[in-house]
Amino acid sequence: MIPRIHKQGGRTLGLLHYLYGKGTHEEHVDPHLVASFDGMAPDPGRDPVTTKRDLQQLLDQPLHLLAADQRPEKHVWHCSVRASPDDPVLSDEQWADIARRIVAATGIDPGDGAGCRWAAVRHADDHIHVIATLVREDGRRPAHHRSGRRAQTEARQIEADYGLHRVAPGDGTAARRATSAERHKAERQDRSRPAREELRETARRALAGATSTEEFLDRLKNAGLLVRTRMLPSGDLKGYKLALPDDRNGDDEPVYYAGSTLAPDLSLPRVQERFTTDSAPPKSSADEQPVDRIPESAPATARRTATHAAWTALLVLDHGTDEGAAAAQIAATGEVLDALAKTSALHTRDELRQAAREFERASRSHTRAEYRHAQDLRRAARDLVHSGPALGRSEDGAGTAMALDMLFFLAVAAAHWHAGRQHAQQAKAARQAADHLRAAYRQAAVEPLTALRERGRRITPRQRRRHATLVRDALPDLAETILAEPGWDALATTLTDAAQTGHGLRALLIEAATHRELDTADSVSDVLVWRLRRSTGLRAFAPAPEPARAADPAYRRPSHLSVPTATRLPSR
Repeated sequence: MIPRIHKQGGRTLGLLHYLYGKGTHEEHVDPHLVASFDGMAPDPGRDPVTTKRDLQQLLDQPLHLLAADQRPEKHVWHCSVRASPDDPVLSDEQWADIARRIVAATGIDPGDGAGCRWAAVRHADDHIHVIATLVREDGRRPAHHRSGRRAQTEARQIEADYGLHRVAPGDGTAARRATSAERHKAERQDRSRPAREELRETARRALAGATSTEEFLDRLKNAGLLVRTRMLPSGDLKGYKLALPDDRNGDDEPVYYAGSTLAPDLSLPRVQERFTTDSAPPKSSADEQPVDRIPESAPATARRTATHAAWTALLVLDHGTDEGAAAAQIAATGEVLDALAKTSALHTRDELRQAAREFERASRSHTRAEYRHAQDLRRAARDLVHSGPALGRSEDGAGTAMALDMLFFLAVAAAHWHAGRQHAQQAKAARQAADHLRAAYRQAAVEPLTALRERGRRITPRQRRRHATLVRDALPDLAETILAEPGWDALATTLTDAAQTGHGLRALLIEAATHRELDTADSVSDVLVWRLRRSTGLRAFAPAPEPARAADPAYRRPSHLSVPTATRLPSR
């Protein structure tokens, strides 16, 4: 159940006309009163001799207790209370009880006999509107400060009492929702989303990996948005506003939204907090390069960088004690998802965009992010943006699968981190993002895993037996599960490739399996494939050579594709 306190107004009759009207799309059905301050207010919806002005005059009567110059200009209080889609249809009597509890909890009518006058109107099955005059019967103003939070607290108790869908409690860090007027405007303009939501998503993508305010604003302009800035007398930037070029008001002027009204972390000061250090990409070390030294594409390299950064962030969330560092890793993960969604291949784009939208809620909490601890992830986001889109094939497509595999576990870890701190909404959002990342991974992993499995089926029986013995020795609890999975062939290929790197295979397997949980994995062997290929720097996409080329004496077989006849398996 979602209560929402709307902006205070000055026209009681105007709001009543809306509540008792047909709605912008004739969606209001049988508007009628379900409750009022004294239980006897006239109902213009069901009483043919009562007008909306009669109800307005009754509600506004306490205004006359004050001198004209003492009456509040914005005296109309408006709260809507909406049930969840999966809740049963409540009766008028139940909605009346809910209305009385909401006005009591918010201080509008606390039950002292001198509260504000109010009325609750129902014009749909799933919600009511409560309208009140913000002057009490004794002429005083009501104590309705923080009424939104108080209404939410009461709504959680109402859900429990009525057995309704339990909404995760909020903490005041969520982005502001689009108003009903904004949603109706989007429908009239045939937009898929309100302008506020479109601007928020575009702003977050522009922020992903940006290194300065100037770069952030330039990206917004390049994305086609109208950008208006405010300057201090000193010449420093004070704030910014955004608008869609074709979103205009009645005077044909662009409708601007300040960054802080799009989301708390899009205010100018919070944006600038991210630019704590130079985000230029560091030089890659030799051990981070693929062992066969075949040059990767820019998108593939960017995805490998993102995978390494995500692994580091996982360790921080799992073992770190610095709350600010962990919060920064989660917030920067949102930047990586935004950048990945922006540059993703067509077949993974929808799921990645959904994952980024869901994780947006998980990236904010009351724990202040210390971004100096998350520059690796921010650099990874920058690399993704500047590397350009991936084609979804060969190395860049496989790199996407490798990155998504790691980001899935990072989202799960973020959900656990939030849940451990009672951040219910953020934990739920991270879990939902993980579901979309899992779906995107399944789409991205088909081609590279198929190639690895085909190579695995060509490995000699002797070599496969050696690999199976290794798995049973290193991972006795997981071995039979791994060996029975379709992904075992791909893992056998990866172990063959990894044998050429000089690493101890037993130690690699143990590290890959024990440093992070595997309970949420669809396939343990597939997860181990990506973890081993990441840790050893192996190419993510490594198909067998074409038969014609393999038979050509002039063709030199890459060393990582060779299968040694007697490979000793070193251990650390």
